[in-house]
Formats: sequence, structure tokens, C-alpha cells
Amino acid sequence: MKRAQALQELLEVFGPRGVLWEDHHLLLYEYDASIDKGRPDFVVLPTSTEEVVAAVRIANRYGLPVVVRGAGTGLSGGAVADQGGLMIVTTRMRRILEIDPVNLRAVVQPGVVNIAVSQAAAAHGLYFAPDPSSQKACTIGGNIAENSGGPHCLAYGVTTNHVLGLEVVLPDGEVIEVGGAACDWPGYDLTGLIVGSEGTLGIVTKAVLRLMPMPEAVVTLLAVFDTVDQASEAVSAIIADGTIPGAIEMMDQTAIQAVESAKRCGYPMDAGAVLLIDVEGLPEGLEDLARHIARICEHFDAREVRIATDPAERERLWSGRKGAFGAMGRLAPSYLVQDGVVPRDQLPRVLRQIQEIGRRYGLTIANVFHAGDGNLHPLILFDERDPELTRRAVEAGAEIIRACVEAGGTLTGEHGIGLEKRDLMPLLFSPVDLEVMARIKAAFNPENRLNPCKMFPSTRMCLETWSRRKARMEKPIRYRITPAPTDAEEELWI
Repeated sequence: MKRAQALQELLEVFGPRGVLWEDHHLLLYEYDASIDKGRPDFVVLPTSTEEVVAAVRIANRYGLPVVVRGAGTGLSGGAVADQGGLMIVTTRMRRILEIDPVNLRAVVQPGVVNIAVSQAAAAHGLYFAPDPSSQKACTIGGNIAENSGGPHCLAYGVTTNHVLGLEVVLPDGEVIEVGGAACDWPGYDLTGLIVGSEGTLGIVTKAVLRLMPMPEAVVTLLAVFDTVDQASEAVSAIIADGTIPGAIEMMDQTAIQAVESAKRCGYPMDAGAVLLIDVEGLPEGLEDLARHIARICEHFDAREVRIATDPAERERLWSGRKGAFGAMGRLAPSYLVQDGVVPRDQLPRVLRQIQEIGRRYGLTIANVFHAGDGNLHPLILFDERDPELTRRAVEAGAEIIRACVEAGGTLTGEHGIGLEKRDLMPLLFSPVDLEVMARIKAAFNPENRLNPCKMFPSTRMCLETWSRRKARMEKPIRYRITPAPTDAEEELWI
């Protein structure tokens, strides 16, 4: 009866084209790009802040958990309705409300696709710097929730460095505005608190973003090495030299061979590792700087360094990195990607540990990652149809994260905690640390209804909430693991 009443109220607000409740529609929203799955009871597609408020208040009246989803490209289960409830999908909130070239800012709704901001600002010589590899699909709201980065975050920072202000719907349906267009907003930094909170504190319905001038010139280098150790040493030396490239990406041999077979972008198939390096700035002296970086790579035994200034050649070299996740489908039907971060000088040791973990679990692991800031993306390749392989993949992923933390790193650089890493949080945080964060969450979300049981270790409250939810569900949640994307889907993945 409650389900029927909730549906009726949702239909009154959103109409039949704005609410989904039948299984064949809900199936599309039971997964993101992680291996965690859960089907919502209802999906709504708002177009305005007012409709988001209405949805939240209806959910509160019927005791429904609320999960917010953008494009579903997330890799940690943060947008998975693992307890059912109401899913608010923001893809119809896709208006760019303002491009302000004088004050270098944009005002957008959360469903705007990342790259669309840069496309709208390009006429003014501006762009939005955070560039996850899924930027042709992922939304600004999702970027804010996960504090997304991308290859060029080495030079320009992650999403939080480019968000000036937010409009947020709180779990009780109240609307607040935090931050704003000014550079230094007084009071507590609530904008910084909301960014990266993974939808547990509030629902972003509008964002004020910082825009940046496009670089006047860009040069791309491809440095080829026989070993991962040589490439890693070169990365540390480049940064220690005082040179901060726009991006430094690394691929190991497993990734190179898959990517080159798929994309034909010119990577040597016998290379042990390659570095893809962007150098940006004024045209004068940029090629000299590129040659200086090339000499550093050669000092660490790079057997070849190519310098590309032609846009077509640069695009060709980058196509391999952007298509790397999709290319993994040539090696295995499924993959699990981790997201730990380590100090740059620990890259050689941790990469060796990752390969040892793969050998111990009988799994192939490819590495494609943001080497400049030590943000690893080991792709654990397996077959979802084999439960034993799946178990081993999950356990191997947890061991990789432990190795990152033990090396002085952290659990995640840009993919978030979500469901995937919540039980690994004690590796990094003490019970007191976690208690303080839980108090902050409770101040915003006292009923634990907004994206419940994400980010923090499984608690008694979460287990009890799940037990109550399970008891009143009309049908069981079905789970499945997403196969590796096809070549056509390759650019939708981070």
C-alpha cells in the first residue's frame, strides 16, 4: 500500500514521463561502473531544484532511502541503490545557466556533462580544467560528489579546486547556498565539505565553477622505457627538477599491448612502460622545455622519446590513454579497477607489489594511471561468470589498497569510497577520526536516509537499516557484475 501511495505522489509531481517504477526500466539504474549492484524501487528525473525538493520530501514521508545518480560512470558504487528506495537521476538538469568570461566562471545544473562546460566556454578562450577520462559522459554533479580529477589534475588540481559555490538540497528538503562567486567566502568552508561527500550530506542542484584560460600551446611527449622502474624514476626526477607538466600518465606492458592492438596509436608493443607527458604554456620556449624533459627521461634510460606538436599527432598519442579501459575487453570480459594513491618515490615498489599480488591470486593486472601524482589505477582482469575468480579479484583489490596505505598513500584519488572501499576506511583513519566524520554526517543527515551506508565502514545502524528494508521489500534486489566496456564504450570510463 505504501509503495502505491508513494508512486501516486511521485506521479503527481513528475508525471508519467518523469517517474520509472517497472522492472524493465529500473534494470537500467541498478548499476554503475563498479561491481556493486542494487535496484531502486523508483527513479525520478527532475528538471529543477523544486522537483528535487519535492522528491526528497516524498521519500521522507514514506521512509525511502534516497540515492542520487548522474551518468552512472562512477567506479566505487556510490550511485548504487543497494537498499532500494528512491533514485534521483539528474540527467535532465542539464542547463548551462551562465558563462561569465569576465569573472572566469560558469553556473550550471548538476546534469551538465563535464566536457559540455569547456565546449560552451571555448568561444571565450576558456575551459573547465578537471578532465576525467569519462568527461564525454560524466556529469558535473558526479564530479562534485566524488571530487573527480583526471590526467591534468597534476597541474590544475581536482574538482574541489574549481568549485566556487553550490546550491544544495538537504536531506530534510531545505535548500541552502554555500560559497559563491567571490574568491574568499566568509564562514565555514561548506563548499569544500560538500565536494567529495559522495551524496551523503546533500544533493547539489546548481554549481558555480571556476573557468581557466586555455593554454596557448601544448606539446606532448611519448617516452618509451624497458621497465616500469625506469619510467617511475623518470617521473620523480621530472617533478624534482621543478618542472610541473600538465599531465604525466603511465602504462605498463600489459596495458600497452591491449591498447595498441585496439587503437593503433603508435606505442611499441615490446615496451615495458610508456609515459605520456603534456607540457603547456606560452609558445616561446615550450619546445625547449619539452626537450629538457626528454633529456631527463633519457637519463633514466628511455630508449625513445617522441615530441609531438601537431594536434593530430597529439590526439593520436592520447587516444591510447583515453581508450585504455575499453581496450581491456580484449584481455578479459570483466575488470575491477582500484584507485589508491602513493608518494611518487614509492611507485616502483608498489607497482612490484601489485604484480606480486596478481601472481598470488592467479590474476592479470594491467596498470594505466596518473603517474605524476601517484594515483594508481590497477585493472584486475577476471571473468564475472566465475564466482571464485570474482572473489579473488575483490580480495586482490583490497590487498592493493592496503599496500598503497602502507606505502604512505591513501585509499582513493578520484573514484571515491562508496560501497567498494567503505570497509577499508579503518586502514587510514582511527576510530576517533571516523567518529568525527560520522558526527558531521549526522548533523546534515540525521536519519541516514540520503545515500545511506556509503563511505563509512559497515555499522550496526547500516545493518539494522538494511534488515528493516529487506523485510518490507516486495521483491529481492538482483545483482550482476558489469563486463568490461566494448571499444565503442571506451571513452565513458574513468
